[in-house]
Amino acid sequence: MITNQLTQYYAVNADNYDQVYAQEARFDDLDDLQEMIAELFQDHKVLELACGTAYWTDLISEVAESVHATDISQEMLDLAASRGLDEDIVTFEQMDAFNLPDGLEGQYTAVFAAGLWAHVPREQHEKYLKTLRAKLGKDVLLVLLDECYVDGNSTVIARTDAEGNTYQIVTADDGQRYEIMKNYLTDSTLRKRFAAHTKQFRTERLEYYYLLSCRLK
Repeated sequence: MITNQLTQYYAVNADNYDQVYAQEARFDDLDDLQEMIAELFQDHKVLELACGTAYWTDLISEVAESVHATDISQEMLDLAASRGLDEDIVTFEQMDAFNLPDGLEGQYTAVFAAGLWAHVPREQHEKYLKTLRAKLGKDVLLVLLDECYVDGNSTVIARTDAEGNTYQIVTADDGQRYEIMKNYLTDSTLRKRFAAHTKQFRTERLEYYYLLSCRLK
């Protein structure tokens, strides 16, 4: 989940958050993802969780009716706001994706998160899906984008806990080392965890990323 250590790591690294998207090896995946995401969010009212610097917000805003982009990190939101996105379509708010406020139901037809699901402990997947359903309502489109583990590119796994969650040791721009939970999930694991709580479940697995879409039951 979003621990203090994880929040601090992303805050410190905010300025370099988008560097991963500049890796030439990922360009083909990103081209495919941009096309798929644009199709999924056409004319939707989107709640974006953990928007980071608004890399994906920018794309979604071109096709969606509206995007409310949220992040727990004010440093990320400051960078996101600097993109100069259309204020008639995009709004920003500081929000903890794991402590969603009441009053969201009926406001959105879709929810999107990139890079968030890897930080959800495996044992809390179903609980979080129940929370999304309770907060956002039935039939809302849920789209999750996250990374696949790629030898020689991904940070190596430092340890695995008793629940099967995997952790990486990363060095931030402040020189400090952080232990970050980062789960790389198979399609079968995702399908099992989502089956009871969603419908129209689908995954698209590329080399560096996977894209999951479904509707909350």
